[in-house]
Amino acid sequence: MTNSGSKSSEPGAVAEAMAKCRSEGIDVIRLGYSDIIGTDRSKDLLVNRFERTTGHGVAFCRSVYGTTPMGDVVDIEGGLAAGLPDIVARPDIETLTRVPWEPGVAHVIADVFNPDGSPSAESPRYVLKNVIEKFSSIAGTPICGPELEFYVLQEDENSDSGWSRYGEMSGNVYVSGLRGDPENVLLQTLRQLGEYDIEVVAANHEFSSGQFEINLWHSDAMDASDRAFRFKAAVKEMARARGKLATFMAKPFNDEGGSGFHLHFSTQDADGNHLFDDPNGEHGLSKVAHHAIGGILKHAPALTALANPTINSYKRFGPDTLAPWLIDWGLDNRSAMVRIPPERGSASRLELRLGDASANPYLLTAATLAAAYLGIRDEIDSGEPLVGYGYDPERSPMLPSSLCAALDALEADTEMREVLGEQFVATFLAYKRNEIERFNSFITDWEFREYTYHL
Repeated sequence: MTNSGSKSSEPGAVAEAMAKCRSEGIDVIRLGYSDIIGTDRSKDLLVNRFERTTGHGVAFCRSVYGTTPMGDVVDIEGGLAAGLPDIVARPDIETLTRVPWEPGVAHVIADVFNPDGSPSAESPRYVLKNVIEKFSSIAGTPICGPELEFYVLQEDENSDSGWSRYGEMSGNVYVSGLRGDPENVLLQTLRQLGEYDIEVVAANHEFSSGQFEINLWHSDAMDASDRAFRFKAAVKEMARARGKLATFMAKPFNDEGGSGFHLHFSTQDADGNHLFDDPNGEHGLSKVAHHAIGGILKHAPALTALANPTINSYKRFGPDTLAPWLIDWGLDNRSAMVRIPPERGSASRLELRLGDASANPYLLTAATLAAAYLGIRDEIDSGEPLVGYGYDPERSPMLPSSLCAALDALEADTEMREVLGEQFVATFLAYKRNEIERFNSFITDWEFREYTYHL
């Protein structure tokens, strides 16, 4: 079993895969797909009935796309007002892989369709497929390498939330072993992920207490997104099994930094030539690379809505955070929004540092490719790279400072909307604007602390 590829499943391939499952002692297949926010929506199916059950697809309510973390149902197009109709999930059997921490269970990623057989336009995986097709028509096969940070929390009855940071101690950035991981949670997680066939390669303690990073190897954009999607769900599941809570929330604490989702991105042609590399080009980069950077800079405000998709996301931004604040690019400069690592040749790439860990991997990748595609198509100039520390708003324009502003930028960017798909964008905007409405009507702890005593 592997997790590479995204082809539709033929009946013969399904039968063969189920026979292999039975021979390996697997009796349950978890059929899952990504919703708007990146949650794995799934059903457990018995192997001995899998072919029959999935023959015409597995039905889910379409409004799962509009279901919030608190269980509210947003009325997206074709949802509540249409009588809560179905969508149909069909397994991409090439993504079938064993779940190492659950004996007898394998996971398969589904593609999602409408009952009439047409693709579900709201499906993040379908959005990415469409963008990859457009990108590949002019600029080769996009290659991506995801890097994600997250916090691990432990139960704490003295905390208002019931949770506190695991392994609390400052100064443990880039350490391994018990010093920053007293119960070997990260080490055990890394080993189990290594058996999950998602190509994790390295892990370390990050800057903040209880914060960790695990890196995934690069591959074609769809496979990389599939693996990042699975990675986030797996980390949370394994933490639960140990009585811990893993969170990819952008900035869960006032006194510690946020968690990023950095995306390394390059492209290559059918012969394997790396299209961002040019030894004779400015800074050793090709015109394709410069145009890709130009497109990402031009469409950065719209891209932000998908790279930083929560109200909390914008509390990660700001000067001296090592999270982007301005729209700029730089050569091996971690204070820039787009960093060009120093390697050239086959390792020529850009690193988008804009995304935070709450981003849906499919949508962050799709938005990055869409902006790069527009830059390459329209031959947009990248401008001059940032020199020095990049938090001077007089030198570069600022990114949107709130989710509301980012959503407005996405809605106003007609080119990005067209590449991502109008129906998807409409659903995303409706879902996220509902999030803002709910937040604006909620009384926060800050308000109670600020006003109750003195007013």
